[in-house]
Amino acid sequence: MNLPRVSIQTEDFDLSCEIAALRRENKSVGAVCSFIGTVRDRNEGDPVSSMELEHYPGMTEKSIEAMVDEALRRFDILGARVIHRVGLLQPLDQIVLVAVTSAHRGQSFQACEFLMDYLKTQAPFWKKEETPQGARWVDARVSDDAALARWGITASNA
Repeated sequence: MNLPRVSIQTEDFDLSCEIAALRRENKSVGAVCSFIGTVRDRNEGDPVSSMELEHYPGMTEKSIEAMVDEALRRFDILGARVIHRVGLLQPLDQIVLVAVTSAHRGQSFQACEFLMDYLKTQAPFWKKEETPQGARWVDARVSDDAALARWGITASNA
């Protein structure tokens, strides 16, 4: 059974199961790099009680698949897995997993960072935080755009 490269889902994920599936039976894998993003209880100095993530089904997956293709072109990696959750999430909940396999660690680290920089700025998700002042939509930060620019990609979310 082939593991999908991209999953958009409401349910949580298990890092150890995802890594095991990504590297299963591939004896060329010498490195695995992973990143997990979680919901914080504060943003921009304000308490956050929850975050709701929305996406456009089909478009979101296609967009992230294209960036995985780009990572495979740019880096000497063997595989990649991106899981992004949607729906209502609470502080400490896992939001996103990016995992990359390669023969050597350097390529895994770079590809993982590349994919996260892309996800933070370009993936079509809409995030709404619940704060004591009410709900507010969250925009990409300038620092996220700068992180993407180092890969030669201009943010298109202005």
